[in-house]
Amino acid sequence: MSLKGTTKKTLIKKHRRHDKDTGSPEVQIAILTKEIGMLTKHLQEHEKDHSARRGLLGKVARRRTLLNYLRMNDAESYQQVLETNKLKK
Repeated sequence: MSLKGTTKKTLIKKHRRHDKDTGSPEVQIAILTKEIGMLTKHLQEHEKDHSARRGLLGKVARRRTLLNYLRMNDAESYQQVLETNKLKK
């Protein structure tokens, strides 16, 4: 499941570092968080959709990698991303 254009654009506008930023870790984490939420909801209805479950696990792993990177390189931004996306440490 992927995000539609307008949803993705609003997430990018909210989390970007500067006007032309579309790929910073903050933006990627926000997009992944939204996609993870959508997949989680989908899997609650369709428990036997194993391909979606595998995709979900990949997205969770990718988000964890980005969060670890952010924690090591920019602790302030890491805390802000956790609060903004309502994630646990």
